[in-house]
Amino acid sequence: MNAEEIARRSAEEIARRSAEVMLAADRASKSLGIELRNVAPGTGEVTMVVRPDMANGWDICHGGLIATLADTAFAVACNSYGVLSLAAGFDITFLEPGRIGDHLLARAEERALKGRTGVYDVTVSRLRPDGTDGDPIAEFRGRSRNVGRPVRSVDGGALQLDQLARDREAGDAEHRRGRRHPSGG
Repeated sequence: MNAEEIARRSAEEIARRSAEVMLAADRASKSLGIELRNVAPGTGEVTMVVRPDMANGWDICHGGLIATLADTAFAVACNSYGVLSLAAGFDITFLEPGRIGDHLLARAEERALKGRTGVYDVTVSRLRPDGTDGDPIAEFRGRSRNVGRPVRSVDGGALQLDQLARDREAGDAEHRRGRRHPSGG
């Protein structure tokens, strides 16, 4: 395994562990049945099945719950570097309603990351029975702000993630000083 492969695997491990730590303590997402589907640096995918108790007065999925699903995918993506990041704001546009029984997918992708600020787009779509994406039902744009602390478990326990993030930061600092980092960056 070459240095580039090691750096890529390290970044993927940071993303995976960050998502696991965050979602393990996320009672709101758990109560909605939101599940992690995929995570990588700068991206995240989560799913949710629309239950009858999620319907509003018009018997469609409450828009706030679709926004919560999108916000969870956004959180997975913006925390994927092992640094605690919080929402600074978001906008959502509903294109069509979610219906009881729909299996929804929210896919977040990083659009920009400058300093401590990030911009992420999330598309919420209905999954087809074969598991492929259907038509989008909502588009979400989130703005994040990292707070400069590593992701940690709720009890504050040190995680292997902390060391992975420090190793990555050390490599990034070395690259900024003009040395070649193993990631090739």
